[in-house]
Amino acid sequence: MQSSAIFPLFYLPPISYFSGLKDFEGHFLIEKEEHFPKQTYRNRARIYSPNGSLDLIVPVIRGNKVHTKVKDVKISNEFNWQRLHWKSFESCYRNSAYFEFYEDEFAHFYHNKFEFLFDFNLELLEWILKQLKREVKLEFTSEYFDDIAPDLDYRSKIHFKKVNDNTIYKPYFQVFDDREGFKPNLSIVDLLFNQGPQSKSYI
Repeated sequence: MQSSAIFPLFYLPPISYFSGLKDFEGHFLIEKEEHFPKQTYRNRARIYSPNGSLDLIVPVIRGNKVHTKVKDVKISNEFNWQRLHWKSFESCYRNSAYFEFYEDEFAHFYHNKFEFLFDFNLELLEWILKQLKREVKLEFTSEYFDDIAPDLDYRSKIHFKKVNDNTIYKPYFQVFDDREGFKPNLSIVDLLFNQGPQSKSYI
């Protein structure tokens, strides 16, 4: 029985992901051997736009392989999705308190090409943990584990379709909350751009 918690590698994960990591500080693995599942946070992030929630999706190359390991999934750069994502961040967070504080370093991920989704997500995660002042040594699975207790298995626990997870999230100021109110558990960048260095104490 696998005794450490296992977390998937998401694209700009929601806040609940980092709350989970905190609960298992030093006792978790990042899933590297799973087959890439469709329609998950692995290539999707949810932010707050002027028109409500907005999902940003990193396009991937499906290829002929139905069962591609997540570490082998390649990003599709047939169209300039990075420019689209960056423009979305600007339109959603340009007026937030801390967007400019992070802008120069964050822009690196949208001005440089990445071949593999796993590498892209990993670099983003490492950058985010640095901003949250979290010193975490990331370790990875070397095989796929089926025999893992449900409370340790985060591979399907955090999903964008499970919006009502009964978790109570502390409200914080969001740029457009005067339009649709507070939206909980958005991408961690929503928290960073609005709360800046104080984000660590929120999680």
